[in-house]
Amino acid sequence: MDIQSEKLDLIQWIAGLDDLSLIKLVSSIKLSDELGKEDLSDELKSALDESLVDIKEGKTLSQEHVKNQTREKFPHLFK
Repeated sequence: MDIQSEKLDLIQWIAGLDDLSLIKLVSSIKLSDELGKEDLSDELKSALDESLVDIKEGKTLSQEHVKNQTREKFPHLFK
């Protein structure tokens, strides 16, 4: 399997996740990869702070909502 196919397979798998602990694990892997490349810029720190405020204020979307939007926008990934 080539790298593009692997990526699409991972995208489909992540889009179908219902387990918050797995989503957090994938997010932490992504963040650790980003941190390993460079220190956080002031812009990224600010964006993260804004995101945390949004989470505290309940300004989030459910996983089901995001999954449905993803299915509508990228139906070819859900065959």
